[in-house]
Amino acid sequence: MSELCPPYAPFFGFAGVTFAMSGIIAVYGLVVSVLIAGSISPTEPYSLFGGFVHLGAGLSCGMTGLAAGYAIGIVGDACVRAYLYESRVFVSMVLILIFAEVIGLYGLIVALILNTSVGDVYCG
Repeated sequence: MSELCPPYAPFFGFAGVTFAMSGIIAVYGLVVSVLIAGSISPTEPYSLFGGFVHLGAGLSCGMTGLAAGYAIGIVGDACVRAYLYESRVFVSMVLILIFAEVIGLYGLIVALILNTSVGDVYCG
């Protein structure tokens, strides 16, 4: 092995998987915030019900994103440390990280369902 390709080089490539997966959860929050901001118009009345539904949508996406990020951090830390000793851990690490990511995806789905129910109520 040369100085440019040490034997531990693949470890740093695999360690970036947890960082990439945690960044996807932030995109879920961005999607919900853009949808909420797009549904608010300064010329139309904004009902109290709509405000609480938007608050609930943001909280559902935010809290599940927090839980998923915490789970990804714990799993990523433990599995990256275990990967130093055993390279077979990588497949199980990715599988567990996907299960942790699904928590944030469920929050996004709930937020989208809540956001679509705002248009059903007319305040006027």
